[in-house]
Amino acid sequence: MTEQGTRSYSPRERMVFSAAQLIRRDGVGATGMRDVAAHADAPRGSLQHYFPGGKEQLIGEAVTWAGRYAARRVTRCLAALPADDRRPSLLFAALVAQWTEECLATDFAYGCPVAAVTVDCADTTDTARTAAAQAFDCWREPLTGALVELGVPATRSAALATLMVSSLEGALLIARAERDIQALTTVVDELGPLLDAAVT
Repeated sequence: MTEQGTRSYSPRERMVFSAAQLIRRDGVGATGMRDVAAHADAPRGSLQHYFPGGKEQLIGEAVTWAGRYAARRVTRCLAALPADDRRPSLLFAALVAQWTEECLATDFAYGCPVAAVTVDCADTTDTARTAAAQAFDCWREPLTGALVELGVPATRSAALATLMVSSLEGALLIARAERDIQALTTVVDELGPLLDAAVT
């Protein structure tokens, strides 16, 4: 979740991206507006210009960005599945693998910003919680569609998409706490057969 691509980003876009990165590393309470501006290499005076709603607005937009990023990740992983082996378990394994690689590369320093906002409920507003809920929906929607494309009945795909997101988020929290990828490996091993068995 650290990539921004090759195109040039505006100061506003950089601040939203930086907010997401800092929130997923430090949490909502420890992420200040000045920290975001410094991380984004943006003028501090631009914060009020771009985010007149203050930190609440910035958090909401960072979480929205994260939800869209997760949705794009689902689409990329689905497209990368081999044409002759398109099992739901492989899609889930690919999603978890990206988080696993990131945990190892950052020494477990970064989690999911959507989860961070949800967990830090004492430091967030109803607006931020609503944005988090919408971000999870943004993630589950393409995942639900991907499962249908892979042969899972539409009557089960939404529930299994929720299970996949919940399992990944929970395993990520455990992995960061334990500083070990075993929980991520476990959810892939245990959930994979269940997902494949849902294919009709």
